[in-house]
Amino acid sequence: MKIEGAIKDYTGKDLARTFKQLQPSPQRQSALINQDFKTLMSEGYVIIENLISASQCEQIKQQCAPLLKHTGRNTFEGEKTQRLYNVLGKTRCIDDLADHPRILGLMDLLFRPNYLLSQSQVINILPGESKQAFHYDDSFYQIPRPRPPLGAASIWAIDDFTEQNGATVVIPRSQEWDGDRYPADEKTIKAVMPAGSAIFFLGTTWHGGGENQSNQSRLAVTHQYCEAFLRQQENYLLELDKDTVRCLSPELRSLVGYSIYPPFMGMVDGKHPLRLLD
Repeated sequence: MKIEGAIKDYTGKDLARTFKQLQPSPQRQSALINQDFKTLMSEGYVIIENLISASQCEQIKQQCAPLLKHTGRNTFEGEKTQRLYNVLGKTRCIDDLADHPRILGLMDLLFRPNYLLSQSQVINILPGESKQAFHYDDSFYQIPRPRPPLGAASIWAIDDFTEQNGATVVIPRSQEWDGDRYPADEKTIKAVMPAGSAIFFLGTTWHGGGENQSNQSRLAVTHQYCEAFLRQQENYLLELDKDTVRCLSPELRSLVGYSIYPPFMGMVDGKHPLRLLD
């Protein structure tokens, strides 16, 4: 991608010495990822089934259950929906979802290197919750539509997503809409999928949480990402102390902000932020 205003031999290059940009693992490149990306760019979303095991889902449930104490403060958060913020500061149980190679493989194709994690949440939709208002996730970047996405998101089914229990509702191809178009009677898709699966969609794709008409809760994990030159929704540099960051994978350290967008965005005292962990 052409970088506007580039300075020859400076802008866009990795100038670091000790802490070079991380190179993607081989698992982040495959024919499956290429096909998923084709679907993503055509439909605005892609559903990928059975990415994590039943035992991983159960572990996430057990570790998150004691942390889910409060319901939402408004109808958008969900008055019958429990949300856990600052998840990376409270548990390590969803780290593998944030840096999963099938998801980062899509991100590698979508954004420039050293893209960031924008926010992470655990979301538990309780019985009787109404449907969430349709929205698109990168709307706070107030750049007119139609435009390329500036964000993207994964939503992981920790419980089965069903027609009845609040499966995420997506409007196919809505990533192509201009800024004057809003959801009305368009065709919608419910992200029905077994536990351990994920739906990944563009930041410009209209979607919303579904209505929970069942008698059981529906647990999910979401990770949102953004281009490296944009502000994250979640301020990980204040939330996560250095000891916590040292426990993260190299990929996750980079995602939360211990990385550089060439030539110098993200520096600390003129140096790479990873030096703070020495």
